[in-house]
Amino acid sequence: MAEPSDLIDRFIDSIWAEDGLSGKTLDAYRQDLIGLCRHGPNAEPGRPASGIVHVSESGAVHISEADILSEFSRRLQSGLRVSTIRRQISALRRFCAWLRRFGKLDNDPLSTLEPPRKPMRLPGVLCEADVELLLAAPASDTPIGLRDRAILEVLYASGLRVSELVSLELSAVSFRQGLVRVTGKGGKDRLAPLGEDALKWLQSWCEGPRKVWLGNRTDDTVFISCRGRSLSRQAVWYRIRNYAVRAGIEADVSPHKLRHSFATHLLDHGADLRVVQLLLGHSDLSTTQIYTHVAGARLRELHRRHHPRG
Repeated sequence: MAEPSDLIDRFIDSIWAEDGLSGKTLDAYRQDLIGLCRHGPNAEPGRPASGIVHVSESGAVHISEADILSEFSRRLQSGLRVSTIRRQISALRRFCAWLRRFGKLDNDPLSTLEPPRKPMRLPGVLCEADVELLLAAPASDTPIGLRDRAILEVLYASGLRVSELVSLELSAVSFRQGLVRVTGKGGKDRLAPLGEDALKWLQSWCEGPRKVWLGNRTDDTVFISCRGRSLSRQAVWYRIRNYAVRAGIEADVSPHKLRHSFATHLLDHGADLRVVQLLLGHSDLSTTQIYTHVAGARLRELHRRHHPRG
């Protein structure tokens, strides 16, 4: 009689030959399947744990849908990470498909099994007071401080990604209309309003230190270093983090957190979700909807803190 471990070895060899998966992925599949074979709710006292994969004398394999549901329910309740359980279900699903292909399994025991959903990771958001502290942190009476103040103001006012910010060109800025034209993911263009404050700081930077640093050179990049070179994403991240520390903000702060704050604060103040979608450059509204959960959580917290029956 074939042992489950023998079938697993043959399965691993098969997917290696067919798909050329990495050794790390194959090892993870092997360990997941061996774990499911050795451990399960149906092990009899005095006998090795048989798990959920049962091989008959004829070599046919039986995997009970009830056993699968019971085992993964037990694992979920034991505190195993959802991402690990999803990977184990994926390995078992592929193993079952391989067994059916070779006539060793006559049913699909995972046909009704829905993997547990990954917990929603809400984006980190700064409160409005912390944003104000961050914006005021650069010494704007210095050339570098003026540039960095303009960077922070533009990021928060427009919701730009840091990659969009460092590649922003002067020809894409309309000071008269108060708009920037941004090329986002997938090469899609969108217009982002700047607002009066961001426009004022940006204009001061462009007409002041930027011209001095460029000298006689011609470069359309908006934000440059004192050597006249384009800034990297890492440089922007580092400077923002440094200003957050200087402002006494305990939370980790990044350019992307400013983007999250931009979207959440708009919703907090009544902006329409589809408008926020357009401003962020999301192709799918479902991507933007995560911010409604953040805004809702903030509103519930405000209610709890300030309402007499909160």
